[in-house]
Amino acid sequence: MFQGPELWTKIASDPTTRAYLEQADFMQMLREVQRNPSSLNMYLSDPRMMQVLGLMLNIKIQRPDASESSQSSPPPPRSQQQQDQPETKAREAEPEPESEPMEVTDEEKERKERKSSAQKEKEAGNAAYKKKDFDTAIQHYTKALELDDEDISYLTNRAAVYIEMGKYDECIKDCDKAVERGRELRADFKMISRALTRKGTALVKLAKTSKDYDIAIETFQKALTEHRNPDTLKRLNEAEKAKKDLEQQEYYDPKIADEEREKGNQLFKEQKYPDAVKHYTEALRRNPKDPRVYSNRAACYTKLGAMPEGLKDAEKCIELDPTFSKGYTRKGAIQFFMKEYDKAMETYQAGLKHDANNPELLDGVRRCIEQINKANRGDLSQEEIQERQNKAMQDPEIQNILTDPIMRQVLIDLQENPRASQEHLKNPGVMQKIQKLVSAGIVQMR
Repeated sequence: MFQGPELWTKIASDPTTRAYLEQADFMQMLREVQRNPSSLNMYLSDPRMMQVLGLMLNIKIQRPDASESSQSSPPPPRSQQQQDQPETKAREAEPEPESEPMEVTDEEKERKERKSSAQKEKEAGNAAYKKKDFDTAIQHYTKALELDDEDISYLTNRAAVYIEMGKYDECIKDCDKAVERGRELRADFKMISRALTRKGTALVKLAKTSKDYDIAIETFQKALTEHRNPDTLKRLNEAEKAKKDLEQQEYYDPKIADEEREKGNQLFKEQKYPDAVKHYTEALRRNPKDPRVYSNRAACYTKLGAMPEGLKDAEKCIELDPTFSKGYTRKGAIQFFMKEYDKAMETYQAGLKHDANNPELLDGVRRCIEQINKANRGDLSQEEIQERQNKAMQDPEIQNILTDPIMRQVLIDLQENPRASQEHLKNPGVMQKIQKLVSAGIVQMR
């Protein structure tokens, strides 16, 4: 209720609360409640705040002293009450005297005129900004500031123009002035946040080192404490990513990366896999574009039984160099170990497109065919079938096949209508899906 624009209108229009607007301590309390609604409890002991609260809730809140006095005095005799009633009703019927119009001083008139002129300058500045006439926009915003220094939007708007002009130092100065003046005026926290966001944007533009980005990131974080604006959050994330990229560039050293890779290779031969992983990881920090390191670290993860990490490294290896056979052998081996034979077969076959005579890839295909045929013949033990089924049900691809209405009908026909099933099997897409279900142990062909 303290956030809406009607707050000031209601306080100013009510004769019992109008005078509060001239009291600095009350205005400070009200601004604090607007900034942090939970702080209202701190000020409920102030009768002025209680009066405003009652006004906003459209209820009459009786002050404690009035309540006590009414309770302590005995009710008047019935005859007296009856005598008082006509007089009370008569008073209620009497129209309230019209309040005399408040006299506006010459100084107040001049102040309003200056504010009005400042707003016109701002509008002209906005129009020039949209036309990318930045010099003219600067002139209008500067004129608006000269006319009215109690509206920090003129500063934040001018700061935005300075960003477009590449004058980042001037932008930062205006933002600092806006924050300082905004604190003095107890301006809307959203305006303070806007000034800090634009300052952070300028700092990012000027950033050359990771420390420069630290200052920009801190500025965006301060802006978010004032108002959690999605644009500010986006700019913060971009600044953090830019800092990370810069740090990576500063750390980049292919020579040291090769040295770390060789250390990892030696430790791998000694079967010291955790230590080898550390050196491979450091090699990737020094040179994150070397597919060999991803392949070697994938092998380490496989030895350690960390299959998801190994699979991720193997896929990264293939992404960096699709012609590098080791990436496919690493990925296929992990999939085979996880008993995803159809997927391993696809991986090995993809590798053979780039290296048709690679013995590891050919052997991988052979081993996958053996396992798939074993399932086709129904040679799996009940334990193996259960294991494959449990694993397959966690596979999103298998889940999609089983929930596909067409495939569900195909599976019913395979069991109940052999003639119709023969037609289904002529469809290559359907046959491929059935083969996946067979490999997974979901379907058994007799």
